[in-house]
Amino acid sequence: MPLVDMRDLLQHAYRERYAVGAFDLVGLDFLEAIMAGAKATRAPVILSLAESHFEHYDFELAMAATVAAARRAAVPVAIHLDHGATLESAVRGIHLGCNGVMVDASTQVFDENIARTRAVVEMAHACGVPVEGELGYVAGVEGEDAEKHSGEVIYTVPSEAKTYVARTGVDFLAVSIGTVHGRLRGEPKLDFARLKEINQTLRLPLVIHGGTGLSDWQYRQLIEHGVTKINYYTALADAAGASIRARAAQDARAGYTGLLKDVRAAIRAEVERCIKLWGSAGRADELLKVCRSWTPVQHVIIYNVKGISDAEVEAMMARGREVLATIPGVLRVVTGRAVATEARYRFSWLVEFAHRAVIDSYRDHPLHRQFADQVFRPIAGDRISIDFDHVEAAPGPPAARARESATN
Repeated sequence: MPLVDMRDLLQHAYRERYAVGAFDLVGLDFLEAIMAGAKATRAPVILSLAESHFEHYDFELAMAATVAAARRAAVPVAIHLDHGATLESAVRGIHLGCNGVMVDASTQVFDENIARTRAVVEMAHACGVPVEGELGYVAGVEGEDAEKHSGEVIYTVPSEAKTYVARTGVDFLAVSIGTVHGRLRGEPKLDFARLKEINQTLRLPLVIHGGTGLSDWQYRQLIEHGVTKINYYTALADAAGASIRARAAQDARAGYTGLLKDVRAAIRAEVERCIKLWGSAGRADELLKVCRSWTPVQHVIIYNVKGISDAEVEAMMARGREVLATIPGVLRVVTGRAVATEARYRFSWLVEFAHRAVIDSYRDHPLHRQFADQVFRPIAGDRISIDFDHVEAAPGPPAARARESATN
């Protein structure tokens, strides 16, 4: 069960006073290096995909690889959408497999930030997915990530943070206390008194964006005052860039794979350094005992139809695939026809949910209710509907649990 509930993961880190690295990836080299570093140190890890980086890769393809890497891992993993721009971004992230989301409304005025974040929380919680909000603004200074976060730093106000958390219902809060996106200029000056007050006021896991360039002592102070998730990218990108430049200097004729030969090792070394520094090394086994597994649910319907032709059945199923796939928390919709002509039931639906919570939110969603009540149920009275937990291959007998669905 390497893919775990991110809420459980960060609550454990908060109680035990360590931080989990949320390492942004921009390609397979980053993904494989991050996972190798987590495996080598027996540490939990958050695979972070930032919408501000989508110009560098296809998000859907990257998520397929990220989910595959998480599910085959031997350490606890969560997958996070970072700096999503809209509610629709969060819906898409969950649809593709993210089990933590952050939609960044920190540039908006206070009430608008609350309204946008609350909308994301209501949607994501209905899918079982925790949400990170941001109050204050972490600006960029220099480096490839800085231009995405223009403007001046706005510090988080503790009294506003209390109101913000109460009105939005976020699970984690990203705070601004002096870090910056990209590279720092000069000695970083962090407002630990502010952070301490925020932590004492909220008592929930805190997040730092712009984690590159701090001293060991500063990292320890962050963790001491409630920071349990540290977003980290610039130093990984710089390590990769330095590796490529070194290879080019050694061999001016090196091709693409030659230039990238040492990139994974460079990224991995930085990941391992951070993991050890932030106190998450060696935590994998205890976390696997206390964190809930993040497993999808298979919503299965087998049915017969009455009063319509096979062509009309095909049209109905095509419409259902189109409509139902847009409901938050639905990972995929598959329709089928029995292979054997003498089968008791001729047709099937397989709707995969991101989490058990989606069973109820899907059932009650207006798009599902309209399709089920007006299109499907009137012609499919003979049907069976069951929800199954997805069970990964593992030693011992299968532990699949099934229960009758309210869709029936």
